[in-house]
Amino acid sequence: MRKIILLALLCLANSLSSQEYFLEKYKPFNSNVPSPEEFLGYGIGERHTRHDLIVAYLKKLAEVSERARYEEYGRTHEGRILGMLILSTPGNLSDLPALKEKHLAFTDPEKNVSNYDEIPVFINLAYNVHGNEPSSSEAALLAAYTFAASESGEIQKYLRNAVIFIDPTINPDGRDRHTQWANSYQGNPLVADPQDAEHDEYWPGGRTNHYWFDLNRDWLLAINPESRGKLNWYHQWYPNVVTDFHEMGSQSTYFFEPMKDNGSLDPIMPRENYVDLNNLFGDYYAKALDSIGSLYFTKEVFDGTYPGYGSSYPDLQGGLGLLFEQASSRGHKQTTAYGEITFPFTIRNQFTSSITTVRAAVENKAYLRKYQQDFFKSALSRAAASRIKGYAFGDAYDKNREKAFIDKLLLHRIKVYKNGDGSFFVPTRQPQYRMVQTVFETYTRYRDSVFYDASAWSLANFYNMSYSPLNREVNASPVTSLENLVSVSPVERTGYAYLIDWDDYNAPAALHYLQSKGLVLSASFRTFTSETNLGNKTFNFGTLILPVKLQKKNEDEVFSLLQEAQQKFSIPVYSVQTGLNVSGVDLGSRFVEPVEPPKAAMIIGEGVRSYEAGEVWHLLDTRIHMPITKIPIRSLKGADLDKYNTLVMVSGSYSFDEKLMEKIKAWAEKGNTLITIGTASKWAIDKKLVAESLIEEKKDSSAVVERKPYADAGDNLGKESVGGIIAQAELDLTHPLAFGYRKERIPVYKNNTVWLAPSKNEYATVARYTQKPVIDGFITDKNRDEFLVKSASLIVSPLGRGRVVMFADNPNFRGSWYGTNRLFLNALFLGNHINVPK
Repeated sequence: MRKIILLALLCLANSLSSQEYFLEKYKPFNSNVPSPEEFLGYGIGERHTRHDLIVAYLKKLAEVSERARYEEYGRTHEGRILGMLILSTPGNLSDLPALKEKHLAFTDPEKNVSNYDEIPVFINLAYNVHGNEPSSSEAALLAAYTFAASESGEIQKYLRNAVIFIDPTINPDGRDRHTQWANSYQGNPLVADPQDAEHDEYWPGGRTNHYWFDLNRDWLLAINPESRGKLNWYHQWYPNVVTDFHEMGSQSTYFFEPMKDNGSLDPIMPRENYVDLNNLFGDYYAKALDSIGSLYFTKEVFDGTYPGYGSSYPDLQGGLGLLFEQASSRGHKQTTAYGEITFPFTIRNQFTSSITTVRAAVENKAYLRKYQQDFFKSALSRAAASRIKGYAFGDAYDKNREKAFIDKLLLHRIKVYKNGDGSFFVPTRQPQYRMVQTVFETYTRYRDSVFYDASAWSLANFYNMSYSPLNREVNASPVTSLENLVSVSPVERTGYAYLIDWDDYNAPAALHYLQSKGLVLSASFRTFTSETNLGNKTFNFGTLILPVKLQKKNEDEVFSLLQEAQQKFSIPVYSVQTGLNVSGVDLGSRFVEPVEPPKAAMIIGEGVRSYEAGEVWHLLDTRIHMPITKIPIRSLKGADLDKYNTLVMVSGSYSFDEKLMEKIKAWAEKGNTLITIGTASKWAIDKKLVAESLIEEKKDSSAVVERKPYADAGDNLGKESVGGIIAQAELDLTHPLAFGYRKERIPVYKNNTVWLAPSKNEYATVARYTQKPVIDGFITDKNRDEFLVKSASLIVSPLGRGRVVMFADNPNFRGSWYGTNRLFLNALFLGNHINVPK
């Protein structure tokens, strides 16, 4: 019967005008405020709305409605506006600074206020973090209009008791990419066939942002301007409720929280959040969706274990994050098992949940305020009960990586202090105690074994940051900004040579900058001690040497460019007057080789994992400021590979024919470097491009197969995947790919089942996992003992005069693995200097 009702509603979505279909319940509306249909010139759901039109409409509402105010909080990579429409009564808006101050008092654990029901509840309705999940932004327009113009008593009540922040499009760049696609292929009449081009975007699709990042995983990592802008906004307001609207497969129905059980054995978010509050709000959504005949489900598939979602980060800030997943029409209309699902139908469900969220929050505002207050007070009490009173951290050799880590802590409003010896201290006794736990604590025991996303996220390991827990607090100076965190002595002029420390994270960027200006630099493949302008100093592997007299530019020009590089990248630079070193090799040694500038290309397109490709592109664009040519697979046969000395292949499904395989092989054999990551490394082995092997499961065909319950198949098979762990690997510090590292053991991120067997060539295995490799996250005993401990993380295999650099793991994961970026950058800048002994 319910399927029949749903089918009838899907048909109804086509027969009613869009405004009546959505808004009938909230009449009458102020005629001086234009509806979305009046402003856009088409009904909601008839087309996909561009982001600039969404922004224009919200600004129009702020212009004509005394209930609305608009403000920007940032810009995307492509320059699109990130903004909020603030809605409440005119009185509340005029008094907003005072209301904000009263609201924030509940987030201060040192204050004791109890006027829980006197202040409007703060609600953030946030939409469209995945650009090709478009129904929610259209629902945002309807919600904005409803709150700005409806004269119904219900809406008036909500406005008196709430301040509503509508963020209509979290990912405008991805949305517009998808909007252009869907509108370009829209048929008239509409085509419901799932095989039509309208329902099948070309790579990389609109899900991700400009650099192909999934912004719904970026709240914790905060790599992109969209996330950084939102976090800065968030920590100014601390909303009580935050929505996170998504879409899923067209054959599904609708999901709202509660989610499946949190995978952590002892979640750091309060049980009251993910049990009591989620069930309380869930009852509201069930009744609202029942009233319009929509099917739905709860407590399946999705979990909030990873703290970096738009629906989980608020849970660590005393708020309630709420996930919604709507079956997608993937265009304007599509055939499903339940009939034809239409774009208006998907929008209506999201709009219904939007209004229902406000209703639930308003009717429980005192509860939400008391909960938020208790949340921050419990942060201090939990910290007091812990034997760990803080974490000391620092890196004496790489101040720019250290600065990047501190930047992340400050962005999350974690209090940081600087010790007299130059190291840093983070106390646990602070309102952001749970974020401190998220950054530093690691776990290897879990309630669940199947995760929707990563099972490990300790940020200190992302940055390869040495840290240690302390059982006492430390008196130190607070760090409130990033200024003066990296202090380098200004380079002094010399007529002989300059030395640049390769240990610094920014050294590759400085190298590229100087090479792009026409300077020739060398790298030392041995350690040495020099008499510098700052006294005797021992230099690590990879130190850059800039001989002055050998340049085509004069001494003044060389010095000027070096000053520019130091100012731009804050790198340590030393002057020397002689090539005769105190110890180790001299500056003219045969172990000092000129570094050839990278001429890099990367294969992209259908079958390539866009996330990983985007991470490479982002790294080189935003931190190294170095171009990389992105060659689509469809163009690879005709591409002139001889223009490049380095080719990158990230994870993907590569089905090259024999001719193309030979082309890539011949190119590498000329002396060039092929870099493969993840499944691309497996591909290189499977195609016998290299003489390496994989560790694979040995199956006994004679073994008796144990029968298991069919219903358990998904969980049993799912736990065998490696959803995301942090493992420990051991480096050969003398290898060029490990230059810049000081410690043999480093954390690496593993989220695949690519198990590289250590090379039979004793000089080719750069990094292999230790015998006790798991630092953080869930992995089965079988995967750990039979595969992980026996395999390698990084291998270099010879191919003619060239080589293949094979990463089992992604060194650039989500743009946040500062600790392993150097391995990849070394492959780019130093790869052509690796001659694997045969």
